[in-house]
Amino acid sequence: MNKPVVVSEETLTEPVVVAELAPAAKAAGPAYVVLAGISFSHFLNDTMQSLIASVYPILKDTYALDFAQIGMITLAFQFTASLLQPVVGHYTDKKAQPYSLAIGMASTFFGLLLLSAAHQYLVILVAAALVGLGSAVFHPESARIARLASGGRYGFAQSVFQLGGSFGTSMGPVLAALIVVPFGQGSIAWFSSIAFLAILILWRIGCWYAPQIKAKKTAAVQAHPDAPSSRRVVVALLVLVALLFSKQLYVSSLSSYYIFYLIDRFGVSTQAAQMYLFIFLAANAVGAFLGGPLGDRFGRKIVIWISILGALPFTLALPYAGLVGSAVLSVVIGLIISSTTSSIIVFAQELVPHRFGMISGVFFGVAFGIGGLGAAVLGKVADHTSIEFVYQICAYLPAIGLLSVFLPKLPRHAR
Repeated sequence: MNKPVVVSEETLTEPVVVAELAPAAKAAGPAYVVLAGISFSHFLNDTMQSLIASVYPILKDTYALDFAQIGMITLAFQFTASLLQPVVGHYTDKKAQPYSLAIGMASTFFGLLLLSAAHQYLVILVAAALVGLGSAVFHPESARIARLASGGRYGFAQSVFQLGGSFGTSMGPVLAALIVVPFGQGSIAWFSSIAFLAILILWRIGCWYAPQIKAKKTAAVQAHPDAPSSRRVVVALLVLVALLFSKQLYVSSLSSYYIFYLIDRFGVSTQAAQMYLFIFLAANAVGAFLGGPLGDRFGRKIVIWISILGALPFTLALPYAGLVGSAVLSVVIGLIISSTTSSIIVFAQELVPHRFGMISGVFFGVAFGIGGLGAAVLGKVADHTSIEFVYQICAYLPAIGLLSVFLPKLPRHAR
């Protein structure tokens, strides 16, 4: 990182081109139509994905599944995305694929249709894996498009992108409560129309994206003289992965098992529990949007510090609160802890500026993988202990935010 990075024709990537065009892009400002389109596509994508977790009570009752099997469904969905996202990102760094987003969304389309008709546990796992495959294709390249359309406001663009996904995730429980619970598993097929709409939007975005990735001449990218050393970059990336671990595993614990926690502890109905989950996920969406602009203004390291450690007192209090208190604390936790996502991803992109696709894929993939693996492990723990015990353990996860002290200070232009 202390020497110029020479990029050959074979490994020339779109993010490097974006860096070269930064002055012109900043002068033109963000491409708001493109940002809105990619954010709305993220909304549709994550709405469909969140249906999987939202219909867990239906699947559990219909097929007599235990918590470990519920966790395996999450693992099948998220591990597929985790395994393939870095691969997709690495490939598109070398050769961007503007229409791959629309093609990947077709996998989600077929996954939903299969899930609606599945009557065997193995088929449910395959359907979840297909939805995960669509996510693996969508996230790395769409994150690159968001940066390309940012006009230099990278945190803002990443937040707009994350906002769509977060609100999409929060809509899953609402749609499940209003549609899937009353009409049954087969009604999931209705949501394939959302996938079809997303395919049309992403194809149009691909038409905008294609002219941006014409072959460029071999270029040399001069690192900033104050950029951290290669060793510090590696350490920082490991720290960011650990921070994402603490954030994503806690959010996954609430997303996968909060419904069961509310039902078991407070005796609320399935539909009421889904609404409480929606409140938490909506707070996540708002926090995800606020984090990026705050990182642009005050520095991403500060936002990461506050958003991870700041949630600790509230996560520690959640297992001991009543129903109303749990709802209030879940909102506060969602607002605080989710504000770190954009800052972590942009921070990682700026540490390795010539590998935006791969870095985005790794971090989105790690987020999905941690969520899936964590859900499976927590489900096993819940089977042997209780859901309440799981939340008592997870309450300490934000303490990992202390590792933020090892993050380097980025050059001012990269903040």
